[in-house]
Amino acid sequence: MADKIPVHAIWLAQDDPKKNTAVRLSRRGDLRLHERFNQLPRRGIILEPLCGKVLGPEDHALLLEEGGALVGLDCSWAQIEDSVSQVMKKTKLKGRMLPLLLAANPVNWGKPGKMTTAEALAASLYLIGKEEQARKLLAAFRWGEQFFILNKEPLDAYSAAKSSEELVKLQFEFFDIDIPE
Repeated sequence: MADKIPVHAIWLAQDDPKKNTAVRLSRRGDLRLHERFNQLPRRGIILEPLCGKVLGPEDHALLLEEGGALVGLDCSWAQIEDSVSQVMKKTKLKGRMLPLLLAANPVNWGKPGKMTTAEALAASLYLIGKEEQARKLLAAFRWGEQFFILNKEPLDAYSAAKSSEELVKLQFEFFDIDIPE
């Protein structure tokens, strides 16, 4: 696959490694897993769901043209706030969150936003036009294809958005959420 985006994850070891999607992808050679912050790429985007800034078209050049890496924050949802705080103090990577999508993993199936690290990384790749690389990531899981089936319409609409603002507004067409004032 030409021009693959470098994919990494910072692993905080907060959940069962046997069920962890980032660990599995690392074993398959689909991403580079880091346990220490000083080994993370210097340039790129880290996916973290609390930053308030969505991964939008304005961010694509960093990954597609400037050689930036895509980094997943692999931690337990139960410890998300402390984990984000800990990680973002130690990296210069740009924090971005994903627009709403449905989880397809067995633990959080159908829950908006409760994706695994693998789902979040695959969604990001899809949004920047790297659908083949996204599908290869999730091919490691029985439920992987279900993620793309569940989210086909929003993924296609989000990836066609011309700005982050448009992308954020599109969420309201797919999900019954309160519109911020």
